[in-house]
Amino acid sequence: QVRLVESGGGLVQAGGSLRLSCAASGRTVSSYAMGWFRQAPGKEREFVARISPTGGITSYADSVKGRFTISRDNAKNTVYLQMNYLKPEDTAVYYCAAKSSYGGPLVTPKDADYWGQGTQVTVSS
Repeated sequence: QVRLVESGGGLVQAGGSLRLSCAASGRTVSSYAMGWFRQAPGKEREFVARISPTGGITSYADSVKGRFTISRDNAKNTVYLQMNYLKPEDTAVYYCAAKSSYGGPLVTPKDADYWGQGTQVTVSS
């Protein structure tokens, strides 16, 4: 009942910035926790950031703390990931995910109820 579409990926130099957007369709999107995960070639999909249904609580992977910021605008049914001071190791396909507020938080890929198609982020050295 929720469709997620990511945008904003691209190629940037190390130290640069990108802002990813995830547009969600559905009449009750505000009731979902949202998150971002990423997957590099040959690696498992890993947690990046999550945000509670109303945006009051956020959490980040240690690797991106202080550099990335997740936010949401429920009026626009959109979640964002502002990425600053990008590093080559940030290169990956970034996926938007949604989880019903029922049960535990969105921590691992198996927790997600819905996924976007992903957007490529490439950071050159």
